[in-house]
Amino acid sequence: MDGKTYLPRTIEAFIANATTQFPVLLLTGARQVGKTTVLRHLSGQERAYVTLDDPLVLSVAREDPALFFQRFRPPLLIDEIQYAPGLLPYIKMEADRGRRPGLFWLTGSQHFHLMKGISESLAGRVAVVHLLGLSRRELLGTDAQAEPFLPVQGPIGSRMKTGGTLSLSGIYKLIWRGAFPAVALNEAVDRDLFYGSYVQTYLQRDVRDLARVGDEMVFLRFVRALAARTAQILNISDLARDAGVAVNTARSWLSILQASGIAYLLEPYHSNISKRMIKAPKSYLLDTGLCAYLTGWSSPETLEAGAMGGPILETWILSELLRSYHHRGLSPPFYYYRDKDKQEIDLLIVRDGTVYPLEFKKTASPGRRDAGRFRLLEKLGMPIGAGGVICLAEQSLPLTETAQSIPITAL
Repeated sequence: MDGKTYLPRTIEAFIANATTQFPVLLLTGARQVGKTTVLRHLSGQERAYVTLDDPLVLSVAREDPALFFQRFRPPLLIDEIQYAPGLLPYIKMEADRGRRPGLFWLTGSQHFHLMKGISESLAGRVAVVHLLGLSRRELLGTDAQAEPFLPVQGPIGSRMKTGGTLSLSGIYKLIWRGAFPAVALNEAVDRDLFYGSYVQTYLQRDVRDLARVGDEMVFLRFVRALAARTAQILNISDLARDAGVAVNTARSWLSILQASGIAYLLEPYHSNISKRMIKAPKSYLLDTGLCAYLTGWSSPETLEAGAMGGPILETWILSELLRSYHHRGLSPPFYYYRDKDKQEIDLLIVRDGTVYPLEFKKTASPGRRDAGRFRLLEKLGMPIGAGGVICLAEQSLPLTETAQSIPITAL
């Protein structure tokens, strides 16, 4: 997004609502997904803006927080709050003194690393929202009307009416360029140049402080190995071995990639919650453009025809579904299913005690067999809702009594 045009984001409605209820709002997400842009657009002239990317401002924030808040008074937007967590207790004092909503808007690029400070300093005073890259519906301008995705016939039909058209080549062009606003909104931006710069900046600014990376090339090798495994069950030992690092180092770096909004871990579902925590998750690199860049695919055509054509399509579909929840201020109730016989279902959406199963297929002609594994869920002893196979078909057709094909245009 540039200063001349602004693309409305779905998350705006939730931000507006949260601002009327909480004195502090924290918007987290990876660098360059548009956090500052959306908040500055919504700020109006009455809210001051200050960024901790400015070394002089950061110095004051770290060394003399009291002086910082004498200079910058609420209502205030503070960019990249993770660089000065010492401000949080002062924000708490200001919030308690002011006792009115909307005093502080904060952005941060390391969600989970901020949470300890937030929970200690701002419990009950802060609304936390997570922003991802641009959804396809945000690009179309039709996302504000849609509800969080569920594979239910009525909403699917409504989504298809506003979903436009999308060819196979169009899908992989979206996937290959990715969802960062700078490349998604401007065809003239050199995609390789953008991601090359992004990786360099990310390594130099965010990771070095957090991970104490001694050799940046080793870390880059780790990130590339993770990207090559997108949409696969995580084997941390294999990942560490291929990257040439210790397992504990791999775990630490993976947690930082998660915290920074780069990677996502999809946990397996078990009716016994304690079991859910000891099984291996599936790992995804959330931005498919970054994923394709790191794994060396030079064009949308080679990506579609190559070995990653299926996994990266699955990654893109999951990312779109995540946006449909995160951008409405909701925590995605997402899991995958895998039983002892290694039979797997790509995604379970668990809402209000009901399980909605989904498969992701790179096919234009799904059949009954593609939804056959949904019967495995009967052993969970939970209500099973409508299911679907998200695929390249042009129309939605019934596959079983409870499952339908779902065109990608319904996302």
